[in-house]
Amino acid sequence: MTDTATPAADVLRDPRANELAVAGQWKLFWLRFRRHRLAVVSLIVVIALYLIAAFAQFIAPFDPNETNARFTYAPPQSVSLFYDGRFAPHVSGLEMTLNKDSMRREFAHDPDHPVFIDFLAPSEPYKLLGFLTVETRLVGIKNPKRGDSLYLFGADRLGRDIFSRVIYGAQISLSIGLVGVFLSLILGVTIGGISGFFGGFTDVVIQRIIELLRSIPTIPLWMGLAAAIPVGWPPLRTYFFITLIVSLIGWTALAREVRGKFLSMRNEDFVTAARLDGMGEIAIIFHHLVPSFISHIIATLTLAIPTMILAETALSFLGIGLQPPIISWGTLLQEAQNIRAVAQAPWLLFTPAAAIVIAVLALNFLGDGLRDAADPYGATS
Repeated sequence: MTDTATPAADVLRDPRANELAVAGQWKLFWLRFRRHRLAVVSLIVVIALYLIAAFAQFIAPFDPNETNARFTYAPPQSVSLFYDGRFAPHVSGLEMTLNKDSMRREFAHDPDHPVFIDFLAPSEPYKLLGFLTVETRLVGIKNPKRGDSLYLFGADRLGRDIFSRVIYGAQISLSIGLVGVFLSLILGVTIGGISGFFGGFTDVVIQRIIELLRSIPTIPLWMGLAAAIPVGWPPLRTYFFITLIVSLIGWTALAREVRGKFLSMRNEDFVTAARLDGMGEIAIIFHHLVPSFISHIIATLTLAIPTMILAETALSFLGIGLQPPIISWGTLLQEAQNIRAVAQAPWLLFTPAAAIVIAVLALNFLGDGLRDAADPYGATS
């Protein structure tokens, strides 16, 4: 007698199929997400970016506001790993000459005067994470002498290290994305949930308000609100006001998505059971409806972070957002508005622009992977 296995029996004998059959929502979410290779790589990049922002004081070799008139517009110095046949990371020294025709400083690399790089180099005391007193930086100049320089990404018009300034700028630009998304999450879930759950007149009023906000051109609205910031405000207050500005429109898209989900789920059996059990309407929203599609909300918010970062960058670049001495990627790009400066020092444009591109692409790819994983039952084997 021939033993013929049915498809159901094959499923039962397949350990992976059994794992999927009993997996919860978050398990299915992770199994689907890890198959998206680009999203996994992007997750690693995003984590690395936020770690760099968190430990910027330790990673940056210099104080971002430290000036050096001797090395204004100094070019980037490439790192060499070996010297005289031994492992000794170093950069070639810079020799400055004055071009009497153009009256500009010109720099030439001097390989005969290497500047050696020191790891865990001593530095002036600073507060790491705001409370740890540290006197060490990740990299620095070994036995620094007068005339030594270490400009991995070049210097600006005041001789400030662009590499250090880009790292410090990540703190503002990346945190604005997180804070802005957090505010959008609160407004979007609350207002969208009320709109979709209660419906009727409440839904009509909320949707008309959302349509009104979405009909206003974004950039002119941001420019008008940013222009209202008093010039004398301290940097911290300005930072939070700019965060509120970039969050003002971001919540509307999430609110509409939450409304659509609630409209399709508010008459489900588990909602009716919760009502019969005596649970209030607001409790049903936050204890039953929102958790049922939290993975979709996470994916939507991840895709919204790049928009927040680009909004801050655009406002600061136009000169109506954050202003020096605050350091963000937008304020760094603002220094690249001068065509003559960019022609003389193109790294003023390319370095912060590259940081923005890497962050935005990584967050977008991560958001795509999360969005695909938010529907784990739609996965194919």
